[in-house]
Formats: sequence, structure tokens, C-alpha cells
Amino acid sequence: MGLITIIIIAVSLSMDAFAVSVASGTAYKQLQVKHAFRMAAFFGGFQAVMPLVGCLAGNASKHLVAGYDHWVAFGILTAIGGKMIYESFKIKSAENKFDPANIIVLLVLAVATSIDALAVGITLSLITNRIITAVIIIGAITFVLSYLGVFIGKKFGHFFESKIEAVGGLILMGLGVKILLEHLL
Repeated sequence: MGLITIIIIAVSLSMDAFAVSVASGTAYKQLQVKHAFRMAAFFGGFQAVMPLVGCLAGNASKHLVAGYDHWVAFGILTAIGGKMIYESFKIKSAENKFDPANIIVLLVLAVATSIDALAVGITLSLITNRIITAVIIIGAITFVLSYLGVFIGKKFGHFFESKIEAVGGLILMGLGVKILLEHLL
């Protein structure tokens, strides 16, 4: 797996966190840099740790799926991508009042946005040995996009939120197809 593919996966995975950051930016009455930094640190940190955990689980079971690992990678990436697209079109409840500055709320959001990264970690264990590089890139890209997302949300509101998540889902599905085709052809 090349560096470009890892970057594409990282950007796709970060779309959930970015969308939540944009939505969170709208919730701050007086946004400060520390708010954006803390959110980015939580999201980037969890997005980096979850694929590592998934990779460890994948490595433990790699021998069981060695003959059809490309189908597993395709299935996981397609399912995650489809879920992201579905969620992007779901009607969101009218502005749930939540406080993204609250550590508990932030922790729940970080875990919720990084569950997909856990599954991708399993996929990464099947298709690359560059897991440390991948988790660093995933964490860093998620950090940067989440940080920027808070300020974009403050400025532009919910205009881009659902579209971003759908794009991320399409990219993950495309990567699943790419992995499958590379192994079959």
C-alpha cells in the first residue's frame, strides 16, 4: 500500500470527525483556539489509536483470512463507506443542544467518530505493513481537519456538514473496489 493510498484513507476516515467539528463550531458562543485544539486532539488521537487496535486484532486473525483478505478489505471498506453515505443523508434532529467543550461530550464524540477507524485498522493489517506510518498520518490529518472544521463551522454553519461525510464514504468504497481489483487482476 502506497503513501497516497494511506493519505486517501486518512482523509476519508477524518470526514466524520470533520463533519462533527463543523457542527460543533456552530455550537460555540465564544469560540477560542483552545476549544478547537482540544477537539482536534481528541479526534486525532482516537483516530490514530483505533486503527492500531484494529490492526492488532487483524494481525491475530490474519492467518484465518489470508486466502480472501482482499474480499474482507473490500467488504469492510464498502460497508463503512455505505454507512457514512447513509448517515450523511439521514435527517438530523433539529440542533441538539450539546456542549462540545464538555470533556465527556468530547470523549463520546471522539469514540463515535473513530469506530470506523477500528474496522479500517483490521483492513490495514491485511494489506500493509506500514501501520505505524498509517496511524500517524490518520491521526495528523484528522487533527488538522478537525481543527479547521471548528472554525469553518463557526463561520459557515451546517452548509457542508452532510456532503463531507458522503464524500468520505464514496472514497472509502472506491478504495475497497481498488483493493479488490488489484488482487483479482
